[in-house]
Amino acid sequence: MVAVASTAGSPAPSRREQILAVAAQLFAQHGFHGVSIAELGAAVGVSGPALYRHFPGKEALLSELLIDISERLLAGGRERVTHTDPRGALGDLVDFHVEFATREPELIVVQDRDLANLPAEARHTVRRLQRTYAELWVDTLRRVHPDVAPEVARTVVHGVFGLLNSTPYAPAPSGAGADSRVSVLRRMAVAALDAG
Repeated sequence: MVAVASTAGSPAPSRREQILAVAAQLFAQHGFHGVSIAELGAAVGVSGPALYRHFPGKEALLSELLIDISERLLAGGRERVTHTDPRGALGDLVDFHVEFATREPELIVVQDRDLANLPAEARHTVRRLQRTYAELWVDTLRRVHPDVAPEVARTVVHGVFGLLNSTPYAPAPSGAGADSRVSVLRRMAVAALDAG
């Protein structure tokens, strides 16, 4: 069985949440088409057909994974841009995205590789949520640097996303190395935003 991380003091994940977490790990490792329902069931300790009580199929599971993370990023981004100081808000956005990228790298891999496997409606929803999230960054960057044109700000923001979302493809450090990676990513992202 694939281990599902839990945070101390937080309630145990539901069976549905366990399935989603394990699916994210397996899809990241083997790709959407490289994981069968039977393998997914075995990884969470149930029969493959028992998964159909939670999801009608693999596409529905993938849709929920990618829509959920897109909604969480947008909600978290909206919380951070209420900051009265635009530079503080931009720093909060960077911290938030660095935390996501280092905490849930498997979702970045699944998004990169398997977005095309979503049904059209779910893919449209994910893209709309992602554009809205990116525009939060663009608007905040332009509050810090009002002289930056919107199209330039979008280029800068997507460049920063590329930087931060590359973390799953780098070797995972442990101990103090993990802390320094977060610090390095934050400094690089802030420098890139200012350079734009």
